[in-house]
Amino acid sequence: MSQAILLAFVPTWVSNWLTPVWIIGAGALLGLAVLVVLWIAMLAVSRIPGLGAIADDSSRRNGASVALSVVVFLLLVGGLVVPSYARWSGLAEDSVPENLILAVCLLVPVSVALAFGFVVYSSRSVLADLRDALREGPLGWILSVTLALAAFGVLGAFIAFQPKAILVSLTRFPAVGEQQIRCQIPATPRAILDDAGKSPPQHPIDVAFRTSELRSLVMRGDQNLALDATPGEDIAVKSLFEIAPGEETRWVRTGDTTPFEGTEVSKLYVRNYSTSDANLDLIVRTAPPHPEAWTIAAMAFATIGVVLAYLIQRGVMPKVSAVALSTFKSEVNQPLFMIVLIMGLVALAAFIFIPYNTFGEDIKVLKDSGMTLIMVLCIIQAVWAASTSVADEIEGRTALTVLSKPIGRRSFIIGKYLGIFWTVAVLFVLLGLWLLVCVAYKPIYDAREGADIDPSWQLCHLEMTGVVPGLILAFMETAVLAAISVAISTRLPMLANFIVCFSIYVLGHLTPLIVQSSVAMFEPVRFVAELVATLLPNLEHFNIQAAVAAGVAVPSDYLGWALLYCLIYGIIALLLALVLFEDRDLA
Repeated sequence: MSQAILLAFVPTWVSNWLTPVWIIGAGALLGLAVLVVLWIAMLAVSRIPGLGAIADDSSRRNGASVALSVVVFLLLVGGLVVPSYARWSGLAEDSVPENLILAVCLLVPVSVALAFGFVVYSSRSVLADLRDALREGPLGWILSVTLALAAFGVLGAFIAFQPKAILVSLTRFPAVGEQQIRCQIPATPRAILDDAGKSPPQHPIDVAFRTSELRSLVMRGDQNLALDATPGEDIAVKSLFEIAPGEETRWVRTGDTTPFEGTEVSKLYVRNYSTSDANLDLIVRTAPPHPEAWTIAAMAFATIGVVLAYLIQRGVMPKVSAVALSTFKSEVNQPLFMIVLIMGLVALAAFIFIPYNTFGEDIKVLKDSGMTLIMVLCIIQAVWAASTSVADEIEGRTALTVLSKPIGRRSFIIGKYLGIFWTVAVLFVLLGLWLLVCVAYKPIYDAREGADIDPSWQLCHLEMTGVVPGLILAFMETAVLAAISVAISTRLPMLANFIVCFSIYVLGHLTPLIVQSSVAMFEPVRFVAELVATLLPNLEHFNIQAAVAAGVAVPSDYLGWALLYCLIYGIIALLLALVLFEDRDLA
């Protein structure tokens, strides 16, 4: 059955709601396709004599991993950072912005992880274990959800709006962006300017953009200039754009029409109405017809990243991963996990229909309430899991039995944390995806309740994707509190763990206010405030629910610095856990 026939039977509001969901499914399908290709490549490499046995020798494995890490880092920097910096920043070549430093810092662990993962999974013995890794543990849950989304990515194409155009837009992202053109327009002789029947000659400028993708033009000049899209000698015809010296002329797209004819523009023509050479700065900004297609690539990268992260952890740290897998299975089988999951799914669905009486701003309350609910439920799950898997096992002498095997105390603690981490990650994936579906439906529900026109699928997509940064930061906060809870569990039981973690949660969000309120007070109060701010994590770095709910864009560099803060504080908390557990008497 064709898409046109199906759309005739599907209400418009259903297609508007499910088109953003289909985009997520298409991204999951693309991510799975790339993973299959990577698996085939690894299988082929493992069959090459010599390469398939590198991972079995520790010295050769480490040497090959270090060398490959350098190669991968250089490829990532040369293929991602340098072109993006040159294309998007528009800064001088000798300047080093903070975003560039952050990108390079984050690419170092990514390069090391990819290199070690490639070397480890080029081994035939490790590849033989890959099937079990995909079936059990967190990958079993995550791949099940991904397969369901991928199935909808295939079937949903029959009810989504313009799926082909959206997929074509995805291929246009490398060709669009911002073109910055600086050129010099020669002066016009005085004789031509004094002759009323002559016009200044036109000077062509090389450009390259499609009219359907043009979003804005910014023109600056230091002389009187005129810009046209076509060559012409008739001075009676008014030029397309008049550029005054020292002023900025701007055109921004507001509809489907543009001042240019045809499908592609390769040249623009400029006249100089002065006797001095003119400098012209032209900024051309383009975007695909459906910018929402970037969600497909983002979802594909997320799918690939999560799967590879778990597989690399399993291949590089087998003992730690064994403890983590046992912890994950134990916590998932606990009644609390299903209670939290079902409670979250039901509550998020109910948030759609609850009247908040906010005069048309109910979706903001839905976003804020949904993100807060998911974070609180996952923090409860993390603290409970830390208490049952660490504190209870120490008190019940189960930890002594585990450590009697060839597993050290460090592997035990790190494995417990990673098991809790993946348990929380699965909860975030399930509840986060459900929240996105609910947020995509909320504008349609509000419009139909108010007897308004159904919103477009672009608006539903915009509201849905605006929640993602808040969910990412909420997950970072949960990961930090999980590490702190593991450290506390090495010494204190469950009730004390909950009390301490709750106190840290409250004080962590009040840290900026405590420091600010102590500025004008005497030294002891200021000392206590600064001590609290130094020892406890500043959880307000992860709290942008208000901005996300209001639809304010969250810069990508903010997410990067928040991730760096999360990694640093999480490592500090785990080091504290290792110190507290090192001399703990387990007998």
